[in-house]
Amino acid sequence: MVTLVRQAVEAGEYASNSEVVRDALRDWTHRRTLRQQGIGELRNVWQQAMTDRSPGVDADEVFDRLEQKYQALANSADAPR
Repeated sequence: MVTLVRQAVEAGEYASNSEVVRDALRDWTHRRTLRQQGIGELRNVWQQAMTDRSPGVDADEVFDRLEQKYQALANSADAPR
């Protein structure tokens, strides 16, 4: 990692080693925040699903729809262009 930092500075991408580290920390912090937000959203959806008393969708129906969807995607990818 030290070599990569030095190479980035020597290539002129950054003015100093500390600038590279600050940039990396900003990226890490941003990704971490997004991940935490995603987990929070997932928890909310899970809680809503757990308290939802409406009738669910039959699993076979869901799998049939998914199979149709992905088969259509596969067919369109195989179609000549």
